[in-house]
Amino acid sequence: MTNETSKRSGGQVLVDALRIHGVERVFGVPGESYLAALDALHDVEDAIEFIVCRQEGGAAYMAEAYGKMTGRPGICFVTRGPGATNASVGVHTAFQDSTPMILFIGQVARDQMEREAFQEIDYRRMFGQMAKWVVEIEDAARIPELISQAFHRAVNGRPGPVVVALPEDMLTDMVDVADTPPYKRVEGFVGPPQFDELLGLLSEAKRPMVVVGGGGWTQQAVADLKAFSEAFGLPVAASFRCQDLFDNTHENYAGDLGLAAGPKLIRHVKDCDLLITIGARLGEMTTGAYTLIDIPVPKQLLVHIHPGAEELGRVYHARLPINASVAGFLSQAAKLKPPAAPVWKDWTRTAHADYLENLAHPEVPGSVQMGNIMEWLRGHLKPDAILTTGAGNYSAWAHRFYQYRTFRTQLGPTNGSMGYGVPAAIAAKITDPARTVVAFAGDGCFLMNGQELATAMQYDARVIFLVINNGMYGTIRMHQEREYPGRVSGTRLTNPDFASLARSYGLHGETVERTEDFAGAFQRCETSGKPGLIEIRIDPEALTPKMSLTQIRDQAIAQGK
Repeated sequence: MTNETSKRSGGQVLVDALRIHGVERVFGVPGESYLAALDALHDVEDAIEFIVCRQEGGAAYMAEAYGKMTGRPGICFVTRGPGATNASVGVHTAFQDSTPMILFIGQVARDQMEREAFQEIDYRRMFGQMAKWVVEIEDAARIPELISQAFHRAVNGRPGPVVVALPEDMLTDMVDVADTPPYKRVEGFVGPPQFDELLGLLSEAKRPMVVVGGGGWTQQAVADLKAFSEAFGLPVAASFRCQDLFDNTHENYAGDLGLAAGPKLIRHVKDCDLLITIGARLGEMTTGAYTLIDIPVPKQLLVHIHPGAEELGRVYHARLPINASVAGFLSQAAKLKPPAAPVWKDWTRTAHADYLENLAHPEVPGSVQMGNIMEWLRGHLKPDAILTTGAGNYSAWAHRFYQYRTFRTQLGPTNGSMGYGVPAAIAAKITDPARTVVAFAGDGCFLMNGQELATAMQYDARVIFLVINNGMYGTIRMHQEREYPGRVSGTRLTNPDFASLARSYGLHGETVERTEDFAGAFQRCETSGKPGLIEIRIDPEALTPKMSLTQIRDQAIAQGK
């Protein structure tokens, strides 16, 4: 904490506040609306690194991925109007993924507001339902107070994004103001009566199941979850794109609930008599469009632990709702001991065996077998390797056929946002350069933020990008064939030579058209000394791991669609 009385510009006060709150890196695209903040950042280049991105959507995704990886707010700076609208995709992702993030937006001068000045937007209205809190700082003397509040709101309760608008003339005002101390994280704990009730429910259960997900997880929380699961012999399933919260090779792991959920896991969830949900909201993707759990009162006895009080009872009426942080609950749950030997040992063993069975990959049309490639990656990559995905049918290969063994090895948007995998991988590699980072992207997904390859080169982020190219928006084509078979509209894509495109940016580029060529291409990327990209050209018929494009269409026709 500093008590200096010399006057500073609003931009300097802001940057000093970022340093106090532990910010080491920000992502952004420069804009004239926050020049005073950029100037202040110039003076602290050794303390705060500014990662210059090529589009605000990519910058916001990078900040969100940084927040996921570190548990600290990812920081993004963008300019007003178009910059803010481009960055909104990252805010939406952070909100649905419960990721701490702060988006700083340059704003028009205060004396120009309410005139539809150049690029003017009311950010309180624009981001009102998309962020945890939106504030416009109109007085530079209040910067320390409001930035402290922004950090506290971003990390505490259910983590999420905060949006801070910065009028450009406010940033140049000279003020004499004291700084605040660093923000403090608050953990919510559980009282003895709630644990007594939880133990009582476990003592009566025959087929319990744990589902984990959401934000606010730490390495210690993951270790405590493992201890809790092992002490009680509980099977653990991960919610959509949260597979790295429990070692997938552990004998208690039951699989992930998402678009690639195994049918036997779905049956297990429906048949369980006690569902202990830790951190997950139990949203649409995790519950199979709300079909696995009855609304509002589930037939399974539901214990719902969540850091946001507003989430408890929002959709599901829990038998035991517990308002606590993931870390706070599990630090206590890890110390619990079962009063008697659990009776569900076979239930847990079967759940894991069913998960292993679901790892078996079918043969798909064409000369590239993605199942074989995923099997090779499972054996080749170190346990701490990070895999990122955006959205699309291609992501099912990374979800279903890879085994996540350690915390924060999976970065994927639970809001199903395309274009995430490339910038997220770059942020991950910049944040932890020693770890291998592999970005999965479909051809459509990649080109939504493919320009960030320039950012990877600029900062020597040696990611290996995999572009799975089938010449279409595959997920939409799948739904199209199911609902309107044979009536293709708006889903065909004409693509560049992705390997050549990568080389034009300065990356190492490879093209794979046969399964047996992948391992060599990947290893050449690893030893190239720079970022690498492998275009994997797959047969358009290989639309999903389960069914070909023609099979999907024929089934729909047979059903009279």
